[in-house]
Amino acid sequence: MFTDMFVKLWHNHIFLWGIWQTVYMTVISTAFAYVLGLPLGLILSVTDKDGIRPRPALNNALGVIVNAFRSIPFIILMVALLPVAKFVVGTSIGNKAVIVTLVVGAAPYVARMVESSIKEVDKGVIEAAEAMGTPTFQIITKVLIAEAKPSLITGAVISMVTILGYSAMAATLGGTGLGQVAVVYGHQRFNQDVIWFSALLCVLIVQVIQVVGMRIVHRTDKRINH
Repeated sequence: MFTDMFVKLWHNHIFLWGIWQTVYMTVISTAFAYVLGLPLGLILSVTDKDGIRPRPALNNALGVIVNAFRSIPFIILMVALLPVAKFVVGTSIGNKAVIVTLVVGAAPYVARMVESSIKEVDKGVIEAAEAMGTPTFQIITKVLIAEAKPSLITGAVISMVTILGYSAMAATLGGTGLGQVAVVYGHQRFNQDVIWFSALLCVLIVQVIQVVGMRIVHRTDKRINH
């Protein structure tokens, strides 16, 4: 039987509020992470030794930076980026600050996902475009991105789920969402019902993201539709 605290939170729509805040942070953070991560991933792929414009020095330098940020545990990175968040959004607490840390923390991960997707593009298609004298920018936009679209969308789904997991740590910086509900109303008040129900809601959100994302992938994959 659920505790009185759980029933009170349910009637006050705290869980619905937590879902909304979690989805809001996840979607916004994923969008901005791709604004940074997509170009980084394209540069890493294009400048690789097997890329269309090899630039070893640039590729190695960028790779070191991306790997460095990916190596830092996210909770430590969040704390380290508080001054950056305050500079960007004027505060080091709350959802605004959390979104900044989520974006910076997730962008290197997104970059590697994008790089991996671009490298899956058939070399023959790229060589054909180069043989026709297609400019580099058009090869990137009309060939690499277009051919890798299903894989890029799959990567976006994985990235969104990862960022959702990161957002659960937002409560440590005064952020909201299901993480805060679990910590403040569950852990700090020794209420296991709230903790496990918050976890269940996170699982359900992930399932929705996965199902919707995979449907989009199937609709954009030429190998399935033709």
